[in-house]
Amino acid sequence: MVSKRTFLAGIGAAAVLPRAVVAQAPAFFRIGTGGTAGTYYPVGGMIANAISDPPGLVLTAVASNGSVANVNSIVSGAAESGFVQADVAFWAYSGTGVWEGKPKVAELRAIANLYPESVHVVVRKGIAKSIAELKGKKVSLDEPGSGTLLNARAILGAYGITEKDITPEFLKPNQAAEKLKDGSVDAFFFTGGFPAAAISELASTGSGIDLLPIDGDGAAKLRASFPFFAEDAIPANTYKGIGAVKTVAVGAHWVTSAKIADDLVYRVTKGLWSDKTRAVLDAGHAKGKAITKANALTGIGGVPLHPGAARFYKEAGLLK
Repeated sequence: MVSKRTFLAGIGAAAVLPRAVVAQAPAFFRIGTGGTAGTYYPVGGMIANAISDPPGLVLTAVASNGSVANVNSIVSGAAESGFVQADVAFWAYSGTGVWEGKPKVAELRAIANLYPESVHVVVRKGIAKSIAELKGKKVSLDEPGSGTLLNARAILGAYGITEKDITPEFLKPNQAAEKLKDGSVDAFFFTGGFPAAAISELASTGSGIDLLPIDGDGAAKLRASFPFFAEDAIPANTYKGIGAVKTVAVGAHWVTSAKIADDLVYRVTKGLWSDKTRAVLDAGHAKGKAITKANALTGIGGVPLHPGAARFYKEAGLLK
């Protein structure tokens, strides 16, 4: 028979148990990235693994269609955060550009600027030497929901080319690379940090590729119309057998929602700039070294900082 003292002690323990379980409940923080052949996905994986501190904090990198899709996932609650091109983030927050006529994403908040994303225009070797020569060609502009698709349309327009002047395809970078390899696509656009795995593989196998420059009057017109594009260059031998190429770039930003708790975003931001994450970024993807605390707030002005992130930057002396 159970004594009264034992019975009451059991009740007391049971009453305490749920509180203990709640205290140990992990905070999950998903990062919408991009396709597995691009740069967002591997960089997101490195950051998630470095910051995660189970059981208290668990970050996960999730493959996605890219910038626009990541903003939509943040709005719907399918992800707590995402990597988004600076142009897409600004358009979403302000309700301009591709968000014209759609509800503004007023809840969008910035965590950090990560690195510049370079626009690659990849062509089969000998197919074209300039953007203007893409007329009449089969060109993949990337899939709907990607920032690359928006960039591709803007760039083509700056050179006087519309989708009626080409045979457009809407493929992920790895699919576009496969089709370029077998000759069923002549060219494809990709916006992301270099080197990109799919392009590196193309350059080192098969009959070779070229990268088209984005320069001259077309680039000047592009930057005048879309000031978030910056002059950029892909260094020689980034891809086997390809010299330095002038291009344009947009910043890759990590964004979240104002609905996410300040303390959680503070912990994530602090984790991003920890010594542990620094070591992982330096030893991992080539773009990891470009992710620096000194540039954390570069180009962030288009979207407000999340209060949790701002708290960290104030402590770090990067924000007044």
